[in-house]
Amino acid sequence: MKKNAKIYIAGHRGLVGSAILNNLSDKGYSNIITRTHSELDLSSQIAVSSFFENEKPEYVFLAAAKVGGIVANNTYRADFIYENMMIQNNVIHQSYLHDVKKLLFLGSTCIYPKNAPQPMSEDCLLTDTLEYTNEPYAIAKIAGIKMCESYNLQYGTNFISVMPTNLYGPNDNFDLEKSHVLPALIRKIHLAKLLSEAKYDDVVKDLGLEHIEEAKAYLETFGVSANSVEIWGSGKPKREFLWSEDMADACVFIMENRNFSDTYEADQKEIRNTHINIGTGKDISIKELAETIKATVGFKGDLVFNTDKPDGTMKKLTDVSKLNGLGWTHNIELKEGIHHLFNWYLNK
Repeated sequence: MKKNAKIYIAGHRGLVGSAILNNLSDKGYSNIITRTHSELDLSSQIAVSSFFENEKPEYVFLAAAKVGGIVANNTYRADFIYENMMIQNNVIHQSYLHDVKKLLFLGSTCIYPKNAPQPMSEDCLLTDTLEYTNEPYAIAKIAGIKMCESYNLQYGTNFISVMPTNLYGPNDNFDLEKSHVLPALIRKIHLAKLLSEAKYDDVVKDLGLEHIEEAKAYLETFGVSANSVEIWGSGKPKREFLWSEDMADACVFIMENRNFSDTYEADQKEIRNTHINIGTGKDISIKELAETIKATVGFKGDLVFNTDKPDGTMKKLTDVSKLNGLGWTHNIELKEGIHHLFNWYLNK
């Protein structure tokens, strides 16, 4: 990509999109196009077609998606499959119609079967049953991978799919109902610490409420008190986490240096599983994660694991040998990243 190339980032306000925007800007790319949701509804075929016709981007980062944690995925199942498929169908198809030079589609490692061999390689795709709680979202992302592959094979496009592991970082979602596990734990444990120190003004300010009794009652619904923080499940499941700015760096590296033809063997008769896992290749139990966050925040209370709630998949670790073979490895380790994210949250 030339520094003056016209680059469109779909989802530039999100966790990944904002990190990609910052990475590109830091590297001197000067012709970046963005649109907020109110300016461009990516689920509208007409709106997306008009945008591509008017702007004619040369490169596209497709980071826009409806995302959420286990509760949101299981509750809003129809929304997750419909909105994500509409977004990616419109952007990928219009990228083909308007001769986009290269597109990077961002998915998720939830595309892999619930009981996939660990660590999960790209070849695990479509070999067994998906995790039920996020099946609609996973199916949408699988469709995106196959759409990119199919357009490349039929039309000669250069669309690459990357599957990030669990991400965290600046501009993360800290909503107590809809956020992913790591930012949710940071906020819950931080609020519990404030309660334990009777810093009630800070609690109500954080929650946007007026009275501390109202705030306490609200936090109790999430298992947060001055003495303890409830965590869903046994704490035994293990998860892999990648700093979002590392993810952005991997995405830009691939866009700058790699093509679709680099994602499969030249003598491969059936071209499939061309997507690329992006992660660290390291995991940690939810219990260890919570304890690390507790230590970082400085909370002295208890962590209570509610075993009546679902654990989800017990282990999800990506095989990143393909990514490493393409020339990229991560930089930020989890303990350092948690420290950075907590400080970011306090400042925001």
